[in-house]
Amino acid sequence: MNTRNIIALLLILLSLACLFPGLFYPMLTIKVAADLPIIGTMMLHETTQSILNTIKTLHENNNSLVAGLILVFSVVVPIIKAILLMVVLVFKNNKHRAAMYKFVALIGKWSMADVFVVGVLLAFMATSSEDNIHALLHEGFYYFLAYCLISMIAIQVMDINDLLDRSSPNV
Repeated sequence: MNTRNIIALLLILLSLACLFPGLFYPMLTIKVAADLPIIGTMMLHETTQSILNTIKTLHENNNSLVAGLILVFSVVVPIIKAILLMVVLVFKNNKHRAAMYKFVALIGKWSMADVFVVGVLLAFMATSSEDNIHALLHEGFYYFLAYCLISMIAIQVMDINDLLDRSSPNV
């Protein structure tokens, strides 16, 4: 394995180390309050959610389709992608390396993790501009963002020619 692929493997491991806290740690707090005469500010609603808590809450509130989509594209696809890339990098004698890499390239296009991060950031910015709605980003957001960035860099660093047999078609 050449230096670029060793770096890519280390980056994939680092991205997984960021993914798991990104899924479990709180990501966003939203507080809704009202300014009432005489009484002052009254808190109407406050919620802090991680990605996994959001999936659970959506499912419990009969939004299973949305919960399922977030689960598949923000949890399952990133884990499968990382595992397959590690197999491609580590097991040189695996005859399915080219097929696995092609599959990763295919599902990578459908990974919505980066879109999810942008959506959370936009929700944060939109609610922060309202007087009675306050949003606060937590460490889960930053871990998940780090996962997205590091995993993209890892794929860019990979040396495909070193990984795959030159006789593999269409790689």
